[in-house]
Amino acid sequence: QVQLVESGGGSVQTGESLRLSCTVSGRNFSMMPIGWFRQVPGKEREFVAAITQRNGQTKYADSVKDRFAISRDNTKSPVYLQMISLKPTDTAVYYCAAAVTRVFDVLFTCARCYAYWGHGTQVTVSS
Repeated sequence: QVQLVESGGGSVQTGESLRLSCTVSGRNFSMMPIGWFRQVPGKEREFVAAITQRNGQTKYADSVKDRFAISRDNTKSPVYLQMISLKPTDTAVYYCAAAVTRVFDVLFTCARCYAYWGHGTQVTVSS
């Protein structure tokens, strides 16, 4: 089994920064693509960022490009999501997820592509 635990959420004001952490345990972390998603009540879970397991290629949602950065060190967990210039529209519960795949260095943006999920961390941005 794989366990993911998010941390680092909180309440900030517009323009401030946060760094989320995703600690992964229970399986070969270095073999798993990792994604970040977010969700607000009444809406579907939304893709935020993804990083491949070997070459570290990244992909971002257009709404967070140039403001968010996903990173990993395959020698150890966690995976980070650095968020700067936060906006009220970034308010959501943020989830990290891990995929199980035999394919290397493919970027997964669909929620159903990920097999394991954390319980989420709340990010609230006030104006």
